[in-house]
Amino acid sequence: MRAKEVLIFLLGVFAALGVLWLVFPADGIAAGPLTIRYSSYQRSLEDARQAKVNVDSVLRSLDARFQMEQDTLEFYRKFFHENPDRIYLPDNDLYFFDPLFQKLEQAARQDHPVRVLHYGDSQIEMDRISQNLRQGLQERFGGEGTGFFPALSNVPSATIYKSASGAFVQYTMYGDSTTVRAGHNRYGPLAQVVQLSGGGTVSLRASKSKYALPKALEFSSISVLYGRPSKDFEITVVADTLRPRVVTQKGESGVVLETWHFPRPVQKASVRITGSAELYGISADGNKGVAVDNVPLRGCSGNIFTRISKPLMAESLELTDTRLIILQFGGNYMPVARNSKVIEQYMEQISAQIQYFHEVAPEAKILFIGPSDMGKSVNGRVVTWPRLPELVDSLKAASLRNGAAYWDLYRMMGGENSMVQWVKHNPALAGPDYIHFTPAGAQKVGQTLTQSLLTYYDYYQYRKSVK
Repeated sequence: MRAKEVLIFLLGVFAALGVLWLVFPADGIAAGPLTIRYSSYQRSLEDARQAKVNVDSVLRSLDARFQMEQDTLEFYRKFFHENPDRIYLPDNDLYFFDPLFQKLEQAARQDHPVRVLHYGDSQIEMDRISQNLRQGLQERFGGEGTGFFPALSNVPSATIYKSASGAFVQYTMYGDSTTVRAGHNRYGPLAQVVQLSGGGTVSLRASKSKYALPKALEFSSISVLYGRPSKDFEITVVADTLRPRVVTQKGESGVVLETWHFPRPVQKASVRITGSAELYGISADGNKGVAVDNVPLRGCSGNIFTRISKPLMAESLELTDTRLIILQFGGNYMPVARNSKVIEQYMEQISAQIQYFHEVAPEAKILFIGPSDMGKSVNGRVVTWPRLPELVDSLKAASLRNGAAYWDLYRMMGGENSMVQWVKHNPALAGPDYIHFTPAGAQKVGQTLTQSLLTYYDYYQYRKSVK
């Protein structure tokens, strides 16, 4: 074949491929059980529309969205009504968080920390997001340490290392097929209980992880939350600055909170227990200020709390002075959210959880954080899960209707198809599953949540200053 003929043949092939590119359907052509796909002009247009979320622009604008460069009242007006990072409040009540802020201002003057309880799914495992909120609140209101954790757990943390030896058995109310359930509903505020039968030791020290933030690197008090102690029950806490003090069995029939204060911050301690009891949690905190508990429930949709004993939960939250409860759920429900009716049923379950926390913690404020954007492969392209925007809006409406505030993580990220761009970002802000944040992404989310909450606190201070 002559060179000229070869050239004409190749040009013809390219022309045919070009025509095919122009006319080929974006969703492919069905061929029996298979679908034939080919790069097409229509698909290129859709991909271009999908990539409209510029993550760098979103991230650059985050700091700008918190900058008060205009008139103070005008800044707050725009933030509360237009800013995608704002917290939605029931009845648009800008005084909603005032009782919380009053309590936080008192935290530096009392002999125990004010507590924030952060429940969530696997997005907050390893203390992600929670530790950024903790760091920000402790910088503003004082405090240190990492909050409550189970006496026995196989879930690691980036901020504290703990180990247990002895006659411990953990019962959790949610988990996979390996989870052991209790024969009762006396799960504590960490949605688990550790049964101690005969004694044991829990050792803990501040983490050396590169992801641990400064305020988590030391603590100046240890607390043990427990119930149903045996007659020979004793606790001894040992740290390098603490002279051992033994706490023996008390006669209370309910929940007991016992605290050991250190004369100066430490990085490690051990809790030695003899006898038997139900252990609901151990905390490493400051002597005052703010404490933030991280409670990850992998795979959970946040519809389980009503199964925990109300009297036990109410006693625990009162003893620990819990004043803000954060519920961060929704993503795990996405695979079953096939239609609006299913979503409505889920909203009934979430409403029941919010009402439960209103009942067991009447002094606490409740903040619901909806799911992030989530990517799913549809016809060979990763896009936002169908019905995710509907789920997000439904969660917001259900939260507000039931007297809880709402933070829209989905729109903070940039909205539809933003997860794809968070994954592609350099460095990556989300993982290749198009669901979970990387440590860098979780840090950005946690910092933005903190800035948003503190903006409402700044407005609270501003209102007091102009009275």
